[in-house]
Amino acid sequence: MRTIIYGLLGFAIVACGTQADVRQVNAKSAADASQAYEVSKDASEIIKTSVAPNPATVSFKKEVSASAIKQHIEFLASDALNGRKTGTAGIDEAATYIIKQFQDAGVQSYFTSYRDKFNAKGVDGYNIVAMLPGTDSKLKKEFVVIGAHYDHIGTAEAVNGDTIANGANDNASGTSAVIELAKYFAKAKTNKRSIIFALFSAEELGLLGSGHLAERLKTTDINPYVMFNIEMIGVPMNDKDYTVYLTGYENSSMAQKFNAYAGAKVMGFLPQAKQYSLFKRSDNYAFYEEFKIPAQTVSTFDFTNFDHYHQVGDEASIMDFEHIANVVNQLIPGVEGMTNSSEHEIIWNE
Repeated sequence: MRTIIYGLLGFAIVACGTQADVRQVNAKSAADASQAYEVSKDASEIIKTSVAPNPATVSFKKEVSASAIKQHIEFLASDALNGRKTGTAGIDEAATYIIKQFQDAGVQSYFTSYRDKFNAKGVDGYNIVAMLPGTDSKLKKEFVVIGAHYDHIGTAEAVNGDTIANGANDNASGTSAVIELAKYFAKAKTNKRSIIFALFSAEELGLLGSGHLAERLKTTDINPYVMFNIEMIGVPMNDKDYTVYLTGYENSSMAQKFNAYAGAKVMGFLPQAKQYSLFKRSDNYAFYEEFKIPAQTVSTFDFTNFDHYHQVGDEASIMDFEHIANVVNQLIPGVEGMTNSSEHEIIWNE
């Protein structure tokens, strides 16, 4: 995630790929924002009407295992990949691993190659773009895009001689979720709409990969319905009655419809996400800019539950694999609802 530079003494919020001023935010204030931050009247009404059971009380099918998540993250966040910086041999190994996962699952490339090449500030960046055709003759012409970035920053300040910023939470966790969603739908074939699975490079250089893919898709005949991005889901939030928060929550009906499809309050509203405009600061935003569709990000990084952002401590060993698998299993029925509704039920409110 390039949206938040996170330190022991406070937070610095930055807009990726822009020259926006850095806003220093006291750590305690950020942690207390859910009590102190007032949302708009419209947002309050949306949140009030988003009534669904706490997901902890609902039994979801365990389609995805913690062991599968663990396998992905331990490879992607291993020292051998040297922090997956764009343009390095390490991220190339990550790309090869992701492609093999898609190939083994029978998920085809969207373009002639899985690798979607672009210039990332003077080095070669490669998005990995795969696709599952929809099962309905009409709806298969529409697309749901599911994405996450798989790059990281490479190295960081040394701690006990370790300089590798492994990026387990940021964002091997989201990458593992996309891989497992692709595997599930390839096997289940429960998607009437087609699904694009996109793993972005150069997010850490300024959201370059997602910007490139959105622009490239704009030049084709693709008809995207919604874009759904997954970012930093490695550890759970505390004391929430939902599992993931959604950026741009009140800007669309995504959370309400998704929760209805899932039969539980999977997606919720995090005040800090609105306060710091996180909707504009992840890989979803390029798709909103290009297509003006509901394009939003889910995350479980809540400013209080993870102390290793862009540091060498972001290791696989501190990830909660059961939690990540639980997130993916809760996302499945919501994604199925998005891909199968006869009409466009998720709409943008602006």
